[in-house]
Amino acid sequence: MDLQGVVFVTTEAEKKEFLEFPYRHYADDPNWTPPLKIQQKELIDTRKNPFYKEAEIALFLAYHNGIPAGRIAAIHNHAYNRHNNDSAGFFGFFECIQNQFVADLLFRVVSDWLRERGCTKLLGPMSPGLLDEIGIQVDGFDKYPAIMMPHSKPWYDHLIKNAGLSKEMDLFSYKVTQDSVSHERMDRAVEIVRKRTPGLSIRKVNLKNFDQEVDTIHQIFNKAWSKNWGFYEISKDVLVHLAKDMKMIIDTDFAHVAEIDGSPVAFSIALPDYNQVFRKMDGTLFPTGFLKLLWHRRKINAIRTALMGVLPEYQGRGIDALLTRESIVNGMKRGFYSSEVGWLLETNTGILRVVERLGAQREKTYRLYGRSLV
Repeated sequence: MDLQGVVFVTTEAEKKEFLEFPYRHYADDPNWTPPLKIQQKELIDTRKNPFYKEAEIALFLAYHNGIPAGRIAAIHNHAYNRHNNDSAGFFGFFECIQNQFVADLLFRVVSDWLRERGCTKLLGPMSPGLLDEIGIQVDGFDKYPAIMMPHSKPWYDHLIKNAGLSKEMDLFSYKVTQDSVSHERMDRAVEIVRKRTPGLSIRKVNLKNFDQEVDTIHQIFNKAWSKNWGFYEISKDVLVHLAKDMKMIIDTDFAHVAEIDGSPVAFSIALPDYNQVFRKMDGTLFPTGFLKLLWHRRKINAIRTALMGVLPEYQGRGIDALLTRESIVNGMKRGFYSSEVGWLLETNTGILRVVERLGAQREKTYRLYGRSLV
């Protein structure tokens, strides 16, 4: 290995170095939350993660003065290109010291790998797909991330732009607290939406019928998101894989399905913010992490809306507002202080207005980038 350069990750030792890099890189950052290492390992496991049934990944590690200095992944997402009739490639898992030379090296090898596979543009980050962590945080660095949201170093936006990429899309997260929530507007919204939509009801997700609920959410999600930027059809296998991970932490006070005359038309999945617990576990369950999980989860006082979808023919009726309100109200009844909603596309002005009217304030911005590869 050269003292300075990029290594194409192939060995188990190199994969371990790739996965361990963020834990050293953020060691002095009080707002970074160490993710569970077992889950991070599965994200890049092409045998266990069903995402790779329709995608390829290559991992790269950069060294500076003989020391690991950055990492990146090149991702060829066939599902995205098929849905969008495109030839894009993605980068993901980007981490880097504050050094433009190292960042340039990382983006050069990713671009070369994707060009060899016929890709004509680079987008990202997605780590690795749409339902995983996406975007680079560009503000709000003094706050820790909510569950399943990324956390970045303040210099990443500068490094990426100087490497030749430019902004493609911003994603926003919003936070509503017991102090900021507008109960009057929420109650008025409920009244208006129910008048507009006779037969509308909201029920909790039924974990006893888990497979059926996942099937319902899968069908709604792919239809609801079909026109959104960055979308590609999510396979049933990918959603089942994610749902099984979520099932351990789902609280049905915050997971709902909206129905009209008994037919599902929308859903919302908010999760207790287990990052409040993971911050104390250093990424491991053993020997003491599991006990910390059991003890500290009782003290969680925030939720995050992680997934939401409304069938296209019912969008614009305020059903999303009712679903959001349901989780907020249930959380406040239980003494939860805040609820984060996001990420939300900057172009989705309808839902942005909804959450702002409920009393939410913009918390953070996450950026996606792109550039031509021709």
